[in-house]
Amino acid sequence: MRVLGLDVGSRTVDAVWLEDGAAAESAVLDAGFAPQEVAAELVARRPVDRVVATGYGRHAAAERFGADVITEIGAYALGASRLFPEARSILDIGGQDTKVILFAAGGKVADFEMNDKCAAGTGRFLEVMARAFGVDVGEMAEEAIAADGSVAVSSMCTVFAESEVIGLLHRGEPRARIARGLHEAVVRRTLSSLHRVRARPPLVFAGGGARNAALVELVAAGIGGHVLVAPDPQTVGALGAALYGAALRGAAPLHQQAPEKEDI
Repeated sequence: MRVLGLDVGSRTVDAVWLEDGAAAESAVLDAGFAPQEVAAELVARRPVDRVVATGYGRHAAAERFGADVITEIGAYALGASRLFPEARSILDIGGQDTKVILFAAGGKVADFEMNDKCAAGTGRFLEVMARAFGVDVGEMAEEAIAADGSVAVSSMCTVFAESEVIGLLHRGEPRARIARGLHEAVVRRTLSSLHRVRARPPLVFAGGGARNAALVELVAAGIGGHVLVAPDPQTVGALGAALYGAALRGAAPLHQQAPEKEDI
């Protein structure tokens, strides 16, 4: 059976193709201003028997492509548990939201927390701060890792934090220390979420944030242990969606994989 899992997000559209349960291909494309058009490009790339969508655009994908749907929480739990069967918690720092999931063996969700109301603590937050530095996020992360200390950034509101960073730069604070302070602020917020859901190791770090070496280093230090990072951390949700579709086979769409606090 050939299944396409789509994670239609606000910043990227991610895809994983499964053939008879094995990953055949994956892709991460910039969503731009037309994520459904990007999704259509991916749907047309290879013939499939079933499409399953997750992410913000999953319902639009269901209408356009006849896709089955699964929540982001359920998809990430399935994808992470396939990649790391020993894992018990997931952290996803995406472009516009942050998710923390506690789950039992087999991908069953026990608890979760999701911040999608504010850019604070997300990839978008770091992108805006990097822009204030005049560099990209990767360069800012490298500076944060190399810093010999950090400068505290008090505001987590993206607008106010950007003004604060500009002020710190004008006062002559070393850019590398500010960069580390920004990453530490994101991780402090993340650790609070991990604590609230009683997350426990082993922890999978997924999403675009897992490509940021400074975040990975600081999260590992914060939990006092090793962090598991997939080779392609941005496609964990798409993999989970594809696995869900493979499990459905000829069954009617189930639409839910995990207990939900709301339709996330």
